[in-house]
Amino acid sequence: MTSEESQERLQKILARSGLASRRVSEDLIDSGRVTINGKVATLGDKATEFDQIELDGIPVLRNPDLVHYLLHKPRTVLSTASDPEGRETVVDLVPSEARVFPVGRLDADSEGLIILTNDGDLTQRLTHPSFGVPKEYLAHVEGVPSRSAIRRLREGIELEDGMTSPAEVSMPQDGLLRIVMHEGRNRQVRRMCDAVGHPVLRLVRVRIGPITDPALSAGDWRTMTRDEIYSLYEAAINS
Repeated sequence: MTSEESQERLQKILARSGLASRRVSEDLIDSGRVTINGKVATLGDKATEFDQIELDGIPVLRNPDLVHYLLHKPRTVLSTASDPEGRETVVDLVPSEARVFPVGRLDADSEGLIILTNDGDLTQRLTHPSFGVPKEYLAHVEGVPSRSAIRRLREGIELEDGMTSPAEVSMPQDGLLRIVMHEGRNRQVRRMCDAVGHPVLRLVRVRIGPITDPALSAGDWRTMTRDEIYSLYEAAINS
């Protein structure tokens, strides 16, 4: 049984996590927005480091060992933690102090934003199909897609592994498609564009949920802010 000494008042835990001040944390608890192990918390409740604390269904980050990197993956770099052939991977481009893994994948010929983290809970929420966090791509394609081709992309394309879900598709300039999808099959954007007769020449992922950073150049990375991490959790809940 957990000893009293290992427990700590909930508002103190919330404040130390950087989520809010002690006073605001008390208001959050009093309004019924905080849970401990799925049960609505009340003022005066205590918790241990092993309890699951959530605000509006979003886990409160308390583990100081969690790291979250946002990387602009260059072309030819692999979206995997290691490669038996010794080719460069996304993990090679970020600090090695913590053992991190890429969240989802971008094929070797594609570039753009990818998250690397040791946060298993966030990884699950961003990659599991049931959450459907949107991802936005810029696809430079051969030729100029017609209205009917764009409509097909929006409504769904029959691929060898089944019909794709509806997508948001626009053409801001000739030969450039902006595509927002809520699913992520292997090389899906490329296969969709192939199916309508406009193969992809260059593919860049520019947004993951609410996260975007046009200032990141290929190969650059940065540590994600706490607000960004919480916004990703929120996106998973609301998708």
